[in-house]
Amino acid sequence: MFAIIKTGGKQYRVTQGETLRVEKLLIETGGAVEFTEVLLVAGEGVETKIGLPTLAGAKVVGKVVAQERGPKITIFKFKRRKNYRRKSGHRQSYTAVRIETIQA
Repeated sequence: MFAIIKTGGKQYRVTQGETLRVEKLLIETGGAVEFTEVLLVAGEGVETKIGLPTLAGAKVVGKVVAQERGPKITIFKFKRRKNYRRKSGHRQSYTAVRIETIQA
């Protein structure tokens, strides 16, 4: 069975036992998180349910495994012959969540 959830402005296809990285959530490591914006629930032996736009009463429960940061990227802006150079960097914060249950 799998579900499609929406969090952090993105949509993710999740299955039970899977670990995924989502935008940073303000929950401590080891804490529980509920995703209530479930767009679809489907799978073998399960009737496919599609939300309009979300399924009422459906939720996906997970456990926060880690708070981590992605690799650093370098932003370099340059215009030739104008003496214009700007250098900056960015490192995105993520939360690793292990999916425990999918409740339709």
